[in-house]
Amino acid sequence: MSSLADVGWKLLEFKARSKRSGSIYEPLKLSILQRDDEPLWEKLDRYYSAVKATILNYQSPTTGLFPVKTCATCKEAKVRDSLYCAAAAWALALAYRRIDDDMGRTHELEHSAIKCMRGILYCYMRQADKVEQFKQDPSPSKCLHSVFDVDTGDEVYSYSDYHHLQIDAVSLFLLYLVEMICSGLQIIYNTDEVSFIQNLVFCVERAYRVPDYGMWERGSKYNNGSTELHSSSVGLAKAALEAINGFNLFGNQGCSWSVIFVDLDAHNRNRQTLCSLLPRESRSHNTDAALLPTISYPAFAVDDDALYTQTLDKIVRKLRGKYGFKRFLRDGYRTGNEDQNRRYYKSAEMKLFDGIECEFPIFFIYMMIDGVFRGSKAQVKEYQDVLEPIIFQSYDGHAVIPKYYYVPADFIEAEQKKHGSQKRFPSNSGHDGKIFLCGQALYNIAKLLVDELISPKDIDPIHRYVPRQDQRNVSMRYSNQGPIENDVVVHVALIAESQRLQVFLNTYGIQTQTPQQVEPIQIWPQKELVKAYRFLAINKKLGLSGRPERPVGCIGTCKIYRILGKTVVCYPIVFDLSDFYLSQDVMLLIDDIKNALQFIKQYWKMQGRPLFLVLIREDNIKGSRFNPVLDMLASFKKGNIGGVKVHVDRLQTLISGAVVEQLDFLRVNEAEIPEFKSFEELELPKHSKVKRQTSTPSASDLEQQPEISVEEWLHKPTSEIIQKFHDCDCLASQAQLASIVLRREGSDYLARDENMMDELERIYRRAGSRKLWSVVRLAARLLTKLVDSLAPSITSVLVHGKQVTLGLFGQEEVVISNPLSPGVIQDIIYSKCCPQGGEREAVLQQELVIHIGWIVSNNPELFSGMLKIRVGWIVQAMKHELKIRAGSLPPQDIHQLSPSDIKQLLLDVLQPQHTGRSWLNRRQIDGSLNRTPLGFYDRVWQILERTPNGIMVAGTHLPQQPTLSDMTMYEMNFSLLVEDTLKNIILPEYRQIIVELLMVVSIVLERNPELEFSDKVNLDGLVKEAFHDFQRDRSQFEGIENKENMEEFYNTPPMGKRGTSSYLTKAVMIQLLQGDVKPCKDDPCSVS
Repeated sequence: MSSLADVGWKLLEFKARSKRSGSIYEPLKLSILQRDDEPLWEKLDRYYSAVKATILNYQSPTTGLFPVKTCATCKEAKVRDSLYCAAAAWALALAYRRIDDDMGRTHELEHSAIKCMRGILYCYMRQADKVEQFKQDPSPSKCLHSVFDVDTGDEVYSYSDYHHLQIDAVSLFLLYLVEMICSGLQIIYNTDEVSFIQNLVFCVERAYRVPDYGMWERGSKYNNGSTELHSSSVGLAKAALEAINGFNLFGNQGCSWSVIFVDLDAHNRNRQTLCSLLPRESRSHNTDAALLPTISYPAFAVDDDALYTQTLDKIVRKLRGKYGFKRFLRDGYRTGNEDQNRRYYKSAEMKLFDGIECEFPIFFIYMMIDGVFRGSKAQVKEYQDVLEPIIFQSYDGHAVIPKYYYVPADFIEAEQKKHGSQKRFPSNSGHDGKIFLCGQALYNIAKLLVDELISPKDIDPIHRYVPRQDQRNVSMRYSNQGPIENDVVVHVALIAESQRLQVFLNTYGIQTQTPQQVEPIQIWPQKELVKAYRFLAINKKLGLSGRPERPVGCIGTCKIYRILGKTVVCYPIVFDLSDFYLSQDVMLLIDDIKNALQFIKQYWKMQGRPLFLVLIREDNIKGSRFNPVLDMLASFKKGNIGGVKVHVDRLQTLISGAVVEQLDFLRVNEAEIPEFKSFEELELPKHSKVKRQTSTPSASDLEQQPEISVEEWLHKPTSEIIQKFHDCDCLASQAQLASIVLRREGSDYLARDENMMDELERIYRRAGSRKLWSVVRLAARLLTKLVDSLAPSITSVLVHGKQVTLGLFGQEEVVISNPLSPGVIQDIIYSKCCPQGGEREAVLQQELVIHIGWIVSNNPELFSGMLKIRVGWIVQAMKHELKIRAGSLPPQDIHQLSPSDIKQLLLDVLQPQHTGRSWLNRRQIDGSLNRTPLGFYDRVWQILERTPNGIMVAGTHLPQQPTLSDMTMYEMNFSLLVEDTLKNIILPEYRQIIVELLMVVSIVLERNPELEFSDKVNLDGLVKEAFHDFQRDRSQFEGIENKENMEEFYNTPPMGKRGTSSYLTKAVMIQLLQGDVKPCKDDPCSVS
């Protein structure tokens, strides 16, 4: 077969040389390589000639864009390709700056880059309406286009014909824009363009929650039209935000209104998302070569050296070939088996591309550039050596980079039998245009760096990459890497809401200030800052509305703001008075304060000190709330709270060391600016006593129970119910009666001229002040309350590679796999979590989502082995925990616990199980959490390989095909498919037995390679057989009569004599031995 390949190779070469169309090139000749003694002018002249002939000659004279293909019929220009071509011209211009008489070439090259950048800007600005729509609804049908007509800048494809949503392309544009302006180029000309760029930043800030189609424009690996959250897109967005934050688009000639603002909290969410996604590219892409420009040049988006190394090693190990890197495993692009007439792949088609993926030389070039930046001459030489044999030369003698190398159709079978055995052929053999411009551009940048005609600092003037040893000596304004150690001291100002509260706290040695005492400094809630930022980048001519109404996070509230001549400080969002009852639990507030301080300590990277305002309200010290608040304030005074160093002082003193943000954009439309409301001091008599209400005890369980029988009142007339509602004093009874009336009469019902919803609001407030949490939750559900930050909390879980399901335990659940708006989430919760008699579950699940979002961001190890976060099942796990703690007594009602107790119970449940518990309890908790052992999903894959007819459990079938053809073992989508197969199991302890059974099956198959299942594997049947065997043994050895109840089986340890594993193993072996036994070549029992 190899001789056939040689014949084919020679035949293709002969045909190519006989054609004069320039569709394939001669091998690179030594004559065009540089001489050691070559003068600088001649070196640059050689590069100029190459860049002119292979790149700039194809630049559109009208728009400045570059075509995707260099054939005359191609009228398409892609943003990404054009950017790299502009970067190549700019890089050569930087080299020409080193000589005095450049014959006008510096100007020409610089303005070729400028023309391209402005061409892209022109195309983008014509779609300003799409930017405005995308800010409100970031969907694939409302994004900027990624392909334009090369000569006119017009749209080429509709949304239905092409996947335009590519956040990495917009981010790359912003990144190169900053790099080029920083080097001295003038690209942005007026305020319209500044406001448009600022609006692009608003779009890119949300990259962490917007699944897109990625660098390869296909989204999911299966090429079925679905989007995914890509590490490469999020990473480039992170890099762009870091680069453009505080940057003046007019360069050295700019003023305050040409500066770009970035929401640092949004940037941090992108950073956290990237760290949680890597080294994976997406759910379906276990790794991908698209990560190279993200973790290396030009983005350098990864702060952690270990994570960078892990990601790069995975890319090289899995994707590197002789002719370049594969884009990703089972990539069908331009392979001989791909049907060019079909846009999407069919089910199970991915298997056809296994081992014959095209290899792209451009990634060798990325690795050369990476080696230069990291000072690794060995890496540069290694990739130069593998690149040279696969480069060709044009008839003008210039190096030409093939786009890819492919396996011809005749050689596919041999290549799939033995990977790497066949020669591959370059793409430029008549069907892919003459020159791959993006490859040419990067090749020229790499060669300029290798020949030391430019340095890494020249093409990275904003220090995206800074060697670890040089970090302390480089200005970090634009860099992604902060100081090596971040031992920040948080400055804290204590603000009391009234003078009498200040006097009261002073008696306990706590020094505070009131809003009046800090004047002329104004104290604002963060929502007023949001109102101010709404005027950022408003442009009526372009139809742009400015910054969307997104909350300002705790990094943003730790700065001082100069707004229309006023000095403004903001208190963090944790001190906002929320309509949701969580704000009524002071222990939760204290926890939130500590968490916010930990976050600031970890992620504050600016030169000044963070300024954290602690707002103390009179309501915070009522009743039993006082002592915990006093302890927290004492910790502030001591200078350490929860391991964070703090310094408490007067606000006027702390301002000198803080970071100041000038909101000068407000002066542009000063006449239209609304009046801002600062936080006002409570006007109370200074010497009146603060009501601590020390007599308010914690509510008893009895108070939380209604005095009436709900079933008895369900069928009584509404008039009687209303009469009882007004006659009784029990808040729990009133809430239940109101529930009956609302269900029967609707929310607009008037009772004695009072709206029932208003009455419920009163019950909600009174129950909150008396800590009747069960009543509070019922009233909150009836009022359809929605907790703040619900959507961001769900997004936090999703970006950590997990799914969320909302719904009741044992009933229909809604799976959330992509970020949703708060309104959609509210509809899901109030439609799926509100059974009659269990209405409080709707608000309890909201509480848990908030807590889970925080825990998964700060303690992700607690969710290890849990791929699908089923909130209804977690509630069940918490109920099991309460039952275990109660022992023989009735368990506490979960709805009566305070929000802070709910959070602690959740943390306790998530901790690894204590060995002292019974196996039934351990299985109930782990099963409710959907926790799986390490390597579980890989083992299920291995079982499927030996199970032609698939696996069956709880009425759900996991087939061998097309599963094994479409997916690979390590991709997340396979793990999610396994979870989907197990979702119909109702009992948590039974689910855990099924998980144990699958581990047993895997081990049995691993130790018996000659066996495989001949029939469908029915897991329920295997557990049934094991249980019957277990019962027979108990009857025989212990004289215990058989019961249908499996509780004793669930309570049996897996290991040891007569453990569950032994019965499961026996059942598995019986079924295996009923099928065919494949002979093994090393079988000592075989007779030849």
